[in-house]
Amino acid sequence: MIWAKTKDLLRERLTDHAYNTWFEPVTCIAETPSEIILEVPNQFFYEWIESHYRRTLDTIFKNDFQQNLSIKYTVSPETVKSVTAGEEPLIRSERSAKTTPPLLNRNYTFTSFIEGANNQFARAAAFSVAESPGQSTFNPLVIYGGVGLGKTHLLHAIGNHILQTRPGIKIVSASSEKFTQDFISSIQKNKTVEFSRYYRKADILLIDDIQFFQRKEQTQEQFFHTFNVLYQAGKQIVMTADQYPGEMKGLQERLLSRFQSGLSVDIQPPDFETRVAILLEKAEMNGLELPYTYIEFMATHIKDNIRELESTIIRLLATSSLFNREIDLELVKKVVRERLGQRALVDLSFEDIVRRVSRLTNVTEKEIVGVRRTKHIAQARQIAIYLCREILNNSLSSIGLYFGGRDHTTIMHACQKIESRLSSDLQLKNLVNSARQELNRIPA
Repeated sequence: MIWAKTKDLLRERLTDHAYNTWFEPVTCIAETPSEIILEVPNQFFYEWIESHYRRTLDTIFKNDFQQNLSIKYTVSPETVKSVTAGEEPLIRSERSAKTTPPLLNRNYTFTSFIEGANNQFARAAAFSVAESPGQSTFNPLVIYGGVGLGKTHLLHAIGNHILQTRPGIKIVSASSEKFTQDFISSIQKNKTVEFSRYYRKADILLIDDIQFFQRKEQTQEQFFHTFNVLYQAGKQIVMTADQYPGEMKGLQERLLSRFQSGLSVDIQPPDFETRVAILLEKAEMNGLELPYTYIEFMATHIKDNIRELESTIIRLLATSSLFNREIDLELVKKVVRERLGQRALVDLSFEDIVRRVSRLTNVTEKEIVGVRRTKHIAQARQIAIYLCREILNNSLSSIGLYFGGRDHTTIMHACQKIESRLSSDLQLKNLVNSARQELNRIPA
């Protein structure tokens, strides 16, 4: 087969990263004298291969096989799975006879969800609902938090878990935007009865981003009645939002009251350890082995968005493929700079400074922020406090709060003590300078 031979040639001519990332997962499902049909994992693969490797493929076809082949692509049917397979579609569209049923991302499972202190409670609540939908006080369950922290992942994980453990159950999953569009379309086509029946027959209703119901009065009215019907029938409702429901503006009071009648759980930005775990998991998923120092570097500078952490790995692979170079620390730094954009490269936190001082002094982070006062621990603590004050310019009280609730006079004393010793204690000066240099900014 031409494609099998083509892959052999690509393996010889591309870097291992490039080949393993973009061509190893691709399979040929049909070949003719004029055409080849390739199955790719997702739309992104198709776009990347077409924009970056199409000329390479055409050259191989022409020079090595003396053929001019056109390429067609199809996305693997395993990429997503239908929630309501076999059910009637909601409404007919103008472009096609049927509307695609709601989908769940099959990759969003509890197994693939990286658990940390920032999301532990939300994950536990979501799993409890998935195990016993509609049978607990967690109804409705609202998962809220900032962009890219894993709310949609948990929402889909609930659906995927229920599909595996309760295959006969009816799940309806939609974004608030999809719910709104379906409602508007049902009015236009005089199918409001079908619209209501579709959403109200669910045993499990999963709605993403309920904040987009704001200021849509008629849609809110429809969702209020849908919510009531399902809730009174003991059906499970799970929703996500970008903020606590009680703080939302532009939603009817009675709707907010329903949202707050169950359990609301938040997801916070991941801590350093969780960020490292996410990067390691994403790298492993993409067949990429990175030194821990590279992972640590990315985790230190990309902090607030899990989606950005994951896309950094993809960007690293893509950049490696595009420039046909192996991944080294300089490439990692280049990608991190691109991901941060105009944001300061020294977006540091207390934990970053304490972690760096901990490694330089061999004193644990717990000891640095703790109460023990042995000489080497006290010095490490004072260095960390001094750097927090110097680099972050935080108030004495906020630094004291982080370091075990110490008062501002204790923090001031620690800063003054380090300051006074720097001119006479060369070893201390070198230690502080080493920490400052590593924390200050990404090298050029």
